[in-house]
Amino acid sequence: MPEGPSIVILRELIEPLHLEGKEILAVSGNTTIDKDRMLHQQVIAVKSWGKHFLICFEKFNLRIHFMMFGSYRINEHKDTPARLSLFFKNAELNFYTCSLKYIEGKIDLSYDWSADVMAEEWDPKRALKKVRSYPDSLICDILLDQQIFSGVGNIIKNEVLYRVGVQPLSKIHAIPLSKLKLIITEARQYSFDFLEWKKAFTLKKHWLVNTRKICPLGHPLKKEYSGKTKRRTFYCLICQKLYL
Repeated sequence: MPEGPSIVILRELIEPLHLEGKEILAVSGNTTIDKDRMLHQQVIAVKSWGKHFLICFEKFNLRIHFMMFGSYRINEHKDTPARLSLFFKNAELNFYTCSLKYIEGKIDLSYDWSADVMAEEWDPKRALKKVRSYPDSLICDILLDQQIFSGVGNIIKNEVLYRVGVQPLSKIHAIPLSKLKLIITEARQYSFDFLEWKKAFTLKKHWLVNTRKICPLGHPLKKEYSGKTKRRTFYCLICQKLYL
């Protein structure tokens, strides 16, 4: 599943097309939503919120979620059928194996931009307040809560927890305040590191624990499917402390 930085890359690739104010001249694809609703509509903005890519129109918005295996092509297409294709005068967007949904009204009424770890509006104090409102939850679950850490996915979760030295099965109420603040800081910092490495095609080279068997200090890593979501987790029993 693409994490927040990958969706930011998509947004940045589309921004030079200057689609704002441009009309959709044709639509196609095997989606079950009413795709013709977008025909002859003008794009107001393109945005990203966490793992969601958003195409905004005057009265509604299209939310694109790439799930586990979604992909896209800009000004080109794959041989496989597209879920949705949008055609402009001098541009073409094709989306594959993704979930599409309309969001009615103004987009700001549906999204809390302060929860997006890569947004200018990101609010770490508000994030801390939300985190502490779930004292009995596991930190591995909280980091994947998109209403608190929009854009954080499994890779970022694993790497951040190793960076700060906290085991994923630690409970929020037991984690020291200073550690919670550090987790929040690193969730944003690692997201921007992820973005830089992803653009340079070196992301996997920088992983400290994700998919690894040995941590940077030479200790064997534990692999399990943790928390309510049972997402794949890698951590070090020695370098990371368990807070219960």
